[in-house]
Amino acid sequence: MSEVIAVSSEGPTLDDAVDPRFGRAAGFVLVDAADGVRYLDNGGSQAMAHGAGIESARRIAEAGATVVLSGVIGPKAAAALKSVNVASVEGMEGLTVGQAVKRYRAGKSA
Repeated sequence: MSEVIAVSSEGPTLDDAVDPRFGRAAGFVLVDAADGVRYLDNGGSQAMAHGAGIESARRIAEAGATVVLSGVIGPKAAAALKSVNVASVEGMEGLTVGQAVKRYRAGKSA
């Protein structure tokens, strides 16, 4: 199974900014190993009063993500990601989605 990277994003493309929020991100750009790109809208989680991060974790796991890149991931969302075997990397705010994916891939150990 190939790695699928989910990036919290303010829009649907690699040129859009990383959304610094995980649970209330506008959506997630999903990038597979062959650079296939698709978008998962997160509007439903944005409207939730509580549990947005947990719901977002569930949705990206169902979409096949194996790692998520974001700005900040709260403790409950981090625990939810861990429970569904999705790794997480924080500190990607200020980058485009494409830049975040390149940074993540460059920093991975071989």
